[in-house]
Amino acid sequence: MSEFRGAALSWKVADGVIELTLDRAPCNEIGSESLAELEKFTAALPALQKSAHALILSSARSEGFCAGADLRELYTESQKVDASVRGARLRDFLERIHAVMNTLDASPITTIAAVQGLCFGGGFELALVCDLIVADKTARFSFPELRLGLIPGFGGIPRLKRDLGNGVVRDLLLTGRTVGAEKALAVGLVSQVVGERHALTVARRTAVQLGKFDRGTAAAAKEFIKPIPHDELRREIEIFCELFARPAVTEGLRRFVENTGPLPYLP
Repeated sequence: MSEFRGAALSWKVADGVIELTLDRAPCNEIGSESLAELEKFTAALPALQKSAHALILSSARSEGFCAGADLRELYTESQKVDASVRGARLRDFLERIHAVMNTLDASPITTIAAVQGLCFGGGFELALVCDLIVADKTARFSFPELRLGLIPGFGGIPRLKRDLGNGVVRDLLLTGRTVGAEKALAVGLVSQVVGERHALTVARRTAVQLGKFDRGTAAAAKEFIKPIPHDELRREIEIFCELFARPAVTEGLRRFVENTGPLPYLP
């Protein structure tokens, strides 16, 4: 399936480049619908990448790249069942999203995230599976999960540790602070900062450059410099599930859901 358009995302292939575009209001929150379509994409990816040398992830939403997990859905669904069922469903969701992230991370083609605006929580984690992040000057990166009594649950901590120094990792994880594009460039989180609304254009130009080189060599280099921290990723799921069972988390999610502000996920 070389083209697909769903309720939460779409993809197409042209000139050896796969473009996966997130498009779910208000800011590409990842819930059950988005996960199902991401799974559809990763199932199609082995066939798609046979004729491709690059994959670009971007957003059609002006609000940003992705605000993270769909916390409203997470809270609402968790209140419908007892604790044992809630825990089993959460673990299943996490294992499924980790499988998606690991597939993207392990893809032999070069992957590029074109980021503008909000890139928070699970959205930040999605960007981190990519080999390169091109950010426009409006991009803002954050792990705000601590405000809910949680840690990132989609693989963010192990992947951030893989890419950056521990000082940066601890700062983002423990303070929940937001990092702008220029700071992200300075610490090595992103590879380029470009003008507003130019991230996708520059990502496409980068993909053209990537097409000049041997695919096998690029895949070997990627495998060498970007190992997937499987043991730490599995441990992250365990810790997230343990924390989610705490009453403080339920209360934090309840406050989030009842917040009538336009962007309650902002720090």
